Amino acid sequence: MIIITKPGVTDAQIDHILERIHEWGLKTEVSRGESRVVIGVIGPEDVVREKPIAAIPGVESATPVLKAYKLVAYEFRGMRSQVKIGDVAIGGPALAVMAGPCSVESREQILAIAGIVKKGGAKILRGGAFKPRTSPYTFQGLGKLGLELLAEARQETGLPIITEIMDTKDLEMVAEYADCLQVGARNMQNFSLLKEVGRSRLPVMLKRGMSATIKDLLMSAEYILSEGNFNVLLCERGIRTFETLTRNTLDLNAVPVLKAETHLPVVVDPTHGIGLKDHVTTMALAAVAAGADALMVEVHHSPEMAKSDGEQALLPAEFDDLMTRARAVAAAVGRSL
Repeated sequence: MIIITKPGVTDAQIDHILERIHEWGLKTEVSRGESRVVIGVIGPEDVVREKPIAAIPGVESATPVLKAYKLVAYEFRGMRSQVKIGDVAIGGPALAVMAGPCSVESREQILAIAGIVKKGGAKILRGGAFKPRTSPYTFQGLGKLGLELLAEARQETGLPIITEIMDTKDLEMVAEYADCLQVGARNMQNFSLLKEVGRSRLPVMLKRGMSATIKDLLMSAEYILSEGNFNVLLCERGIRTFETLTRNTLDLNAVPVLKAETHLPVVVDPTHGIGLKDHVTTMALAAVAAGADALMVEVHHSPEMAKSDGEQALLPAEFDDLMTRARAVAAAVGRSL
């Protein structure tokens, strides 16, 4: 249920609306605009429908959310949400870039790359301490040591860090070091994990599964929000199609569709989306033009020595070129970078 208040509603009236709804055992989410306040009502549909919400003083309208995804729907807030990772806001007029290696491999490697991407204009450092790999015999990440090295890189550069959480048993440990939790494509429908990160205080970036529809992604995000965590980013990272010349098919259709369907910020990962280093920059520019709120790209200073995904990582000079060109595209569509 979405409550729209009357213009000029007072704080006392808003407090009364919230008090009455809470008395009925329902939860609320408040979004304040310039002239009106939007209140999302959370609870069992049959209970919400039977309550005389529209009769409460200060309420102009009360409209049911008819979509299966209630909390992530744009109508639930009626305005775009911003999610802060450290001091970096995502979802506003300024785009943000998350950059770094696929995996944290050593102290020297992560500190060097963190310095490179910060100098290039990245606002957030990415790096995997736990790596979900197709083969059990390939590098699986450094685990806790990787988290400690990411924290050291944050201290050195001031960049907040985003890293993947793979298992509920590791959540407490990862949350101790991370500024944002990444739920990877392979875990998009790991509902136990989604519920746990939904109870976390940290923002969460949810990556679209390799064979997931846009609705599947939104319903997975609904699990996180339903546990109380509204600080969620949605990431398009390419889907699996019949195409074989690229690693995946980067579905840029998803960007404007998600922006219309949900209030949550949208991130695009062109690195995994195409998987070909020579074309990552082109797809990143296309993502900015399509309306993405942030980009996630892989950067490595010595990709031939990388322990995972070296073939798709940008060299420092290539990352600098991406940032220069992305600023121009962002300006052309009324954004900044």
